Amino acid sequence: MTTRLERHDWLTSSATIAVMDALEAAGGPDCARFVGGCIRNALVGRPVDDIDIATRLKPEDAMAALKAAGLKVVPTGLAHGTVTAVSERRPYEITTLRRDVETDGRRAVVAFTDDWAEDAARRDFRLNALYADRTGAIFDPTGQGVEDALAGRVVFVGDPDRRIEEDYLRILRFFRFFAWYGRAAPDAEGLAACAAHADGLARLSAERVSKELLKLLAAPDPRAAVAAMRTAGVLERLVPTVPSARAFEAMVALSDDPVLRLSALLPDDAVVVTAAAQALRLPRVMEARLGAAAASPLDPATPVATLRALTYRLGRQAVLDRLIRGLAEADGQGDRSVLTTVADWPVPRMPVGGRDLAKLGVEPGPDTGRILKAFEDEWVAADFPATGHVERLSRLVAARRG
Repeated sequence: MTTRLERHDWLTSSATIAVMDALEAAGGPDCARFVGGCIRNALVGRPVDDIDIATRLKPEDAMAALKAAGLKVVPTGLAHGTVTAVSERRPYEITTLRRDVETDGRRAVVAFTDDWAEDAARRDFRLNALYADRTGAIFDPTGQGVEDALAGRVVFVGDPDRRIEEDYLRILRFFRFFAWYGRAAPDAEGLAACAAHADGLARLSAERVSKELLKLLAAPDPRAAVAAMRTAGVLERLVPTVPSARAFEAMVALSDDPVLRLSALLPDDAVVVTAAAQALRLPRVMEARLGAAAASPLDPATPVATLRALTYRLGRQAVLDRLIRGLAEADGQGDRSVLTTVADWPVPRMPVGGRDLAKLGVEPGPDTGRILKAFEDEWVAADFPATGHVERLSRLVAARRG
């Protein structure tokens, strides 16, 4: 019995129909099928964000057909047979059916084919090796992809050792897909293969590793996946982790921010954390957040006035990061209302400036900055009073003149 997708907006939209019509006009019926994530997510009731299409058409023929239909086409990866069509402002990634000719653990040399089974055989997991025609009829070349998706199993296509040796990033993808789609325990054969080939992660670019790791940590509950990574000896090859998983497990319950979740895997040592962030080639903003959180976790019992002062000086994000890190290190025990207090506090602006000093007879110059800095320090230390600014400023001017 053929499994068929229920009616989905992405499947029946005019934008999708225009792309499929263009491809079929050049290659005939069944020259193009939806593939991978859109099928998997539709089956399990997850949102469909990206629509990928596999086609028997060669890349240049697909481009010509799409352009003839008046669609914008971008040659995003011609060497691997991929072009991107834009229909009603929505991108559709279209890739020619292919088979691997040569692999080195990082990249593959491919040859184009018209065989759907050959294309499926080179994919990573059975739940991703799914195809559907424009009517929603699903084709499952491995014979177990639909069953895996519905059961929450992440199983390599064919021999897991061979799949990993083709691209070592599939180790991280195994854990990432388990974090997002897996139920029960991870596939034992796949886990063993990941452990056996963990050294191969060193051959990957830092950017590919960090992108995959952050996607994994963004899953609703990545705790089981991270625990499996520890067991397989994979996590320690990516970051200098702490021995205990307690802070990470508490962090998952506190925040869905993958940067903070990564922070909870790292030690309380800003130098070590910064070095790890640089090794992963993380953006500077992420590196700064990780370093600050590691250097100075905040006790949730910190007085509110101190938290306001820190928020004014350091910024709201930095204080929230340090508070959440402090809560995680306390196993989630503590008053979480401080997070709302910091998040909702309207940070005030400095209530006086150079014009106010000019009214008090202070000429522009070095004294202007010194007096304003002294005023700001007193104002912050007094917990940002809303009144008495002129009197405080006058006193500081008088003291400077004296």
